[in-house]
Amino acid sequence: QVQLVESGGGSVQAGGSLELSCLVSGYTFGTICMAWFRQAPGKEREAVALIEADGDPTYTDSVKGRSTISRVNSKSTVYLQMSSLKPEDTAVYYCAPCGATVRTYAYWGQGTQVTVSS
Repeated sequence: QVQLVESGGGSVQAGGSLELSCLVSGYTFGTICMAWFRQAPGKEREAVALIEADGDPTYTDSVKGRSTISRVNSKSTVYLQMSSLKPEDTAVYYCAPCGATVRTYAYWGQGTQVTVSS
């Protein structure tokens, strides 16, 4: 059965760093593209980074240069290292297969809260 378990969030001051982790089960992990999404209060969930099965990463402009997405297939885990955090990074962060949407994907995890204070 599919399960996504995010962890690593917390409260930090602007300029700080966090590393988020997502343990994935129910997929042949090494064969799928995985993404990190975030949802700020009152806003839609948006993808911020993805990593292809071959390890090729892509970032949105909002996190490019400040974040690194990685994966360890032997651990079925995808990571998001974030640095130089800004208050606008405050959101609940989720992982899911690339292309997942709130409407079409049924297995969202509980997410992990990131709060950045100025």
